[in-house]
Amino acid sequence: MIKSSLVVLAAGMGSRYGGLKQMDAFGPNGETIIDYSIYDAIEAGFSSIVFVIRDSFQDDFKAFFKGKFEDKIEIHYALQQLDNVPSGYDIHPEREKPWGTAHAVQMAKPYVDGPFAVINADDYYGKEAYSTLMSFFKKHTDAEGQYGIVGYYLDNTLSEYGTVNRGVCTIDEQGHLKGIKECTKIKKDADGIIRYPQDAEEKHELAPRSIVSMNMFGFFPSYFDHFDKHFSAFLKEGGMELKSEFYIPTLLDILIGSGELTLQVLESDSEWFGVTYQDDKPFVVARIEKLIESGAYPSKLWS
Repeated sequence: MIKSSLVVLAAGMGSRYGGLKQMDAFGPNGETIIDYSIYDAIEAGFSSIVFVIRDSFQDDFKAFFKGKFEDKIEIHYALQQLDNVPSGYDIHPEREKPWGTAHAVQMAKPYVDGPFAVINADDYYGKEAYSTLMSFFKKHTDAEGQYGIVGYYLDNTLSEYGTVNRGVCTIDEQGHLKGIKECTKIKKDADGIIRYPQDAEEKHELAPRSIVSMNMFGFFPSYFDHFDKHFSAFLKEGGMELKSEFYIPTLLDILIGSGELTLQVLESDSEWFGVTYQDDKPFVVARIEKLIESGAYPSKLWS
């Protein structure tokens, strides 16, 4: 059995949500979105979970999840801290914002010794997405210089309550990612066609089966060496800024552009949904209720 980890990025403070949505209840017995992600990861065969969190709420976070699934999967906690940077680089004394998602993943390095998936704590990715990544890990090795990104069909990620922003993928004939175009204010109009405003005067259509990235990745341990190399360059240029961040897509763009790796797009039929604002909560609760009714999950997730 392949030893693989799920790295859960849970260090956000939920400023737009109004609190720590990582620990907010969405299931009928107080289950969080993270609970459903862990359940799916266990079913897919992942060996361990690494939660990347902040020191300011680590005690509350650990206490909240204690006793739920420790008997089912190996659990680790990693702290994303501002001072965790290479020696020789100064940090602005007034900086409070973390260094971004690429840096958050790096914090998991001590607990990862094989292929690993990366997800956001406040996003639901669907059962199939985890098994898709596990299949990818079984077919490839780190030496191949290839990582994976789960691609969702656009119409499986839309909201009934307003517009969304999505990164629409361009893919070559080999199924490798060529680029991601950020499209904003996407909405399915009354005529059933999906559109977004390309400019002030014109709307552009998007096909329902357009592939979009929802930030679910499959990496190998070489990620950590790539990060060290390019994060140092990032710090040299913008490390003294108060809000500069080094994102996973930024690092991947650099690596793809330089030819250091390819990114295989793994298409998924799963439905994605997530929470950004409190107004999103009723929709997510309703979606989970439907999944339980369909038999995808038991009413009480952890016995």
